Order: sequence, then C-alpha cells, then structure tokens
Amino acid sequence: MNETATHIFPAFVTSSEKLSVQQITLELTPDEARKLEKYCELTGKAAVDVIRELIQDLPIT
Repeated sequence: MNETATHIFPAFVTSSEKLSVQQITLELTPDEARKLEKYCELTGKAAVDVIRELIQDLPIT
C-alpha cells in the first residue's frame, strides 16, 4: 500500500480559477496500515478513495 492521497478539484473551472492539486504523504503505524488495507479489501475501494471520502465527510467546509 504505497498510494499517496491526492485530491483533484473538479475540472469544471472558469478561466479565472486554476485547477489545483495538493499532494500529501501520510505516515501510518503498522496497525493503521493493516486496518486500512483490510477495509480496502472488504469494500473494494482504493486507499486514496477511502481517505478522500473521510476528508470530504469532515464537518468543516
């Protein structure tokens, strides 16, 4: 599991807006990595998608 989580903003931007991507590196403990891998296996989702969904569900806008 060597995926780096990135978020790509929608491509529907106006000429005054710039398409923005920010890349982060996430360090996990072995237990956290195993838990994420197990969840990905159970759901069929990629780790980057799981992390992105969790971030999108944060109560802060």
